Amino acid sequence: MSEAPSQPHTPHEPHVVAEHARGGWINGIVRTFLHSNLSLILLVISIAVGAAALLITPREEDPQIVVPLADIYVTAPGLSAQEVERLVTTPLERVLYQIDGVEYVYSMSRPDSAIVTVRFYVGQDRERSLVRLFKKLEESKDLVPPSVAGWVMKPVEIDDVPVVTLTLRGRVPDAPSSDEHTLRRIAEEAAARLAVVEDTSRVTITGGLPRTLTAYLDREAIAGRDLAMLDIQRAVQASNTTAPAGDVQHDDTNIVVRAGSVVRDAADLGNLVVGVSDGRPVFLREVARIEDGPAERSAYVRHGWGTGRGFEAHPHSAGTVLGAPEPAPEARTRANDTPVPAVTIAIAKKKGTNAVHVSEAVLREAERIRSEIVPDGIDMVVTRNSGLTADEKVSELVEGLWVAILIVVALLTIGLGWRESLVVAVAVPVVFGLTLAVNLVAGYTINRVTLFALILSLGLLVDDPIVDVENIARHFSLRRRASRAITLEAVSEIRPPLISATLAVIASFLPLFFITGMMGPYMRPMALNVPVTMVMSMVVAFTITPWLAFHLLKRRNWASADHSHDDEFAAARSSTQYRILRPLLQPLLKSRPKAWFFLAVVVVLTGAAAMLAAFRQVPLKMLPFDNKAEILLLVNGDEGATLERTDAAVRQLETALRQVPEVTDYTSYIGTPSPIDFNGLVRHYYLRTMAHQAEIRVNLVGKKARRDASHTLGLRERNRLTEIAHKASVRLKIVELPPGPPVIDTIAAEVYGNDDASYAALCDAAELVKTRLAAEPGVVEPDDTVEAAHRDLLFIPDQEKAALSGISVADVAATVRSAISGAEVGTVHAPAERQPLLILVRLPMAERSSAADLSRIQVRPQAPGAASLVSLGEIGRWELRPAEQTIYHKNLRRVAYTFAETAGRPPADVIVDVMHDQTPTPTAGATTTPGGWLDASHPRPIAGRSHLMLGGGIPWNTAKGTR
Repeated sequence: MSEAPSQPHTPHEPHVVAEHARGGWINGIVRTFLHSNLSLILLVISIAVGAAALLITPREEDPQIVVPLADIYVTAPGLSAQEVERLVTTPLERVLYQIDGVEYVYSMSRPDSAIVTVRFYVGQDRERSLVRLFKKLEESKDLVPPSVAGWVMKPVEIDDVPVVTLTLRGRVPDAPSSDEHTLRRIAEEAAARLAVVEDTSRVTITGGLPRTLTAYLDREAIAGRDLAMLDIQRAVQASNTTAPAGDVQHDDTNIVVRAGSVVRDAADLGNLVVGVSDGRPVFLREVARIEDGPAERSAYVRHGWGTGRGFEAHPHSAGTVLGAPEPAPEARTRANDTPVPAVTIAIAKKKGTNAVHVSEAVLREAERIRSEIVPDGIDMVVTRNSGLTADEKVSELVEGLWVAILIVVALLTIGLGWRESLVVAVAVPVVFGLTLAVNLVAGYTINRVTLFALILSLGLLVDDPIVDVENIARHFSLRRRASRAITLEAVSEIRPPLISATLAVIASFLPLFFITGMMGPYMRPMALNVPVTMVMSMVVAFTITPWLAFHLLKRRNWASADHSHDDEFAAARSSTQYRILRPLLQPLLKSRPKAWFFLAVVVVLTGAAAMLAAFRQVPLKMLPFDNKAEILLLVNGDEGATLERTDAAVRQLETALRQVPEVTDYTSYIGTPSPIDFNGLVRHYYLRTMAHQAEIRVNLVGKKARRDASHTLGLRERNRLTEIAHKASVRLKIVELPPGPPVIDTIAAEVYGNDDASYAALCDAAELVKTRLAAEPGVVEPDDTVEAAHRDLLFIPDQEKAALSGISVADVAATVRSAISGAEVGTVHAPAERQPLLILVRLPMAERSSAADLSRIQVRPQAPGAASLVSLGEIGRWELRPAEQTIYHKNLRRVAYTFAETAGRPPADVIVDVMHDQTPTPTAGATTTPGGWLDASHPRPIAGRSHLMLGGGIPWNTAKGTR
């Protein structure tokens, strides 16, 4: 495009030409883009690429954190906890700790079993780490003691976390059409159909009573026919089998031959011959009551509505019913009905897929199959939709980003003019488009950390275009004309400070790349996006901004502007800003002592600002509280508590939750873990399978429909719920989903001891630390890994009597296990079943509930000439013994843990106060010195032998149920 010939020549033009000819390679880039349409091409490409990246890049709420992790479940029947520790866990830990890249090895040693967790360094390649782990296990098989029956390695990854959970529940309590068995059957069919949705991975079912074929043996009937329980087991197993026997040729046809028979229904099972008595066959139906129906209860799952139901506008948000209208506003207060039995279907996505798209596809398919397989009277409730949550989070941040852009443009319009502001406004989407493209190529997702980095960099990226266009406009005004040569000179003038400022900003964010632990990959999007944004901003300032500024500003009538350097300085002196700042700065420029004094004041004020945290005037916290739409309640009774006692405590908490106006719905899981989230994955909540453990997942109305944030709501309701739990003799833990990487607890203390110290001494020290934490203001929910005292029932055979009777201890153990837990003797051959239909053989509940009942169980001797059947009471006795404490290890050392949360107080303040507390506190089993808190194994302060830390790197506790 030609320059306007009518514009007059200025005496500055020779200088412009000289500068034009002198430039370097950066000037060459600016000149190339200024004299061509490459800037327009770059502008269009960058916006198109950015829009495509915005649509293609997967969306999620939090960044992906790769922490290679695997659990190894070891079975060692017959060994005590200490034997498991010394013979199984310690040698295995020693071998696994040698693997390259392993950061932590945790273990729990319990009677008959152990769980060893191997955690690699954050950022390690997951596949290679697991291959190294599997290879090491295979190489070490020769070190396995004979007492180990086997082990299973299960990798743990973030993609195991369900993105959608659907809960089936009846509309009317105790309705025959919505019992737990029916709900389970419907859930199994629905799960099979949802598993075919594209990009889904694991589909799991929690709750309900699955179908089983159970033979409840009549103890007197089998004894009258001279049969034992193991005889029945072996007979059923032998009768329910078929196998190919080869093939024969007949009439020019090849025929496959099979031999055997299979059980296809309850009638077939009852017709199995399990023995011979008095010369006649004994059928299973004659000695057992056969039931084809729901299995015996081992857990409870319930769903209930809260008074906040119906305030969610989105049809797929948590707390809504698929395919059903929400209740009218006047009916919302009646939604606090009694919770009903429920079954939850949890669907996870494949790695690297878009959570938003997968969730939408799953819910579309769920709506379709609901009309096909879910009968009237049963609702399908969305209890989790991580895709919608992620989409809302990203949309909120995108909206905030646009608002910030509009504010910046408005301010620039007021300060510079609409043409200048338009140049800067164009630079923003161009820079963000290029940055999002880099994110897509680097494998990052669009999440709240990514968008927060873009919002943060918005104020930084506009600096380069603002400086660029302002200097170009100033040069046009001084020369009273607009030309490409003047534009090039203006850009060259501010090039060094522009590059220096950009590099300074990049350098200030580079330390984010070196953050260790899980916080490192969590903050990595910010470490990448801010420097990339600044680099792209500088690129735009040297390419698009000069070209666009020239074409937009040349249309202004610069010839009428009669400004020289002197006129410019005169205008500056008459400005309000000059009149205010000159009296302040002139003394500092003329007097060296005043200048040094001013610098000293600045240093003192900077130090004082830094000391605000030390004097606790500013709370220290890693990340701000988030406003989530979900809260998790963990309920933990004492070890040995029954499922019914835990359920009774949960029902009281459910009644209290129905009175909270912000609660839309809740789902209770008693004796079984709820579908995990990322927080629960790290904390190993999926191991909470004991009768004294329960979870309540509470969904809240959207944050726009409630006044209190989720953290404030938890603080508000904590005392009331904790008091209810205390009266019910359980411990309550209110778990808020963290705003960043999950940690085990806000405050976690590790208590170590010398090698010769007993584990009981470590437990005493852990109890001592828990007592101290409980006394600290602002500390709530103190807990530890010390198990409550409870007892085990042990059968002790009389070796002499058992030997004379010809009965082995193995037969005794197998008989007792079959009587109580039931023996899985096979499966029913039912092609229509979605899940294996197990055949169980066991005693009825009434005949296996006490030691006296179990003593009457009869066992068949193996010695020749021995009595036909011998009862357990004749060859041994039952004895109640204290249960053994689970022994914890971390990196091959014994350890006990204490945990606590804070309420209304910074965690750092609590840790500092506890670590520096020198108050001597005696405790049983530990010595005291004037030093104060003591290690259980050495007369030194605990602060010197263990450490308190903020979350991270600590294993779980299935016995206590809190980890």
